[in-house]
Amino acid sequence: MKINQYLDATYLKTALQAGISEQENLQKVLQLAEEAISYGYKLVMIRSKYISKLKATLTLANAKVLIGTVIDFPEGDASIEQKLQEAKKAINLGADELDFVINYKAFKKGNIDLVTKEVIACVSLCLAHDKIAKFIIEVAALSNEEIIVISQLLKQVVLQEFGEENAKNVFVKSSTGFFKTEVNAPNGATLENMMLIAKNAKPLKIKAAGGVRDYETALKMISLGVDRIGTSSSKEIINKE
Repeated sequence: MKINQYLDATYLKTALQAGISEQENLQKVLQLAEEAISYGYKLVMIRSKYISKLKATLTLANAKVLIGTVIDFPEGDASIEQKLQEAKKAINLGADELDFVINYKAFKKGNIDLVTKEVIACVSLCLAHDKIAKFIIEVAALSNEEIIVISQLLKQVVLQEFGEENAKNVFVKSSTGFFKTEVNAPNGATLENMMLIAKNAKPLKIKAAGGVRDYETALKMISLGVDRIGTSSSKEIINKE
């Protein structure tokens, strides 16, 4: 198995969050790009402000590594129009894949209509520009039942509105990795919640993000049907392959 092609190597901290200067933060992004080129990762996931620099680095190296970015991150409660504006900017900068934080707070309040409209709008934009859309559902904020329902909702909306032929272009993604949990509970992908997503969202693609830090866990995720792994530990995973 070429596990490198499952990996979305991720660095999403702002300079403030990392406690370093903006220039130092950019260097971390560029270092990740060099690592992605060396190891042949599928994608580098970064904040949109770094897309241009990252694209220049990848182009210079003639690398096939894709560029991903996050939209409405990490809260997910911006308006649909705000999400679309942010997504359009990212597309214009050169992003290949867009990971939208779905409005899981609205979903938890029962506002299924808003979430449905959001998914249709975001997928429509991405498909119109030949981009991949991923929806972060923030599993740590949801009960198991809510994970099942929102996964089924995403599947239903995509299949009804865009057809099964586009299922491969839409992912259900577990987590931002930034959600604050109580008593240090996991805030990312677990085998249990990824099993629930895979069972209820397929044939949409599945991305496990948050907490996958070693080769053994990555393999278990893939065995459950996970198509992509978002991780800040790509090098550690691939060196133990």
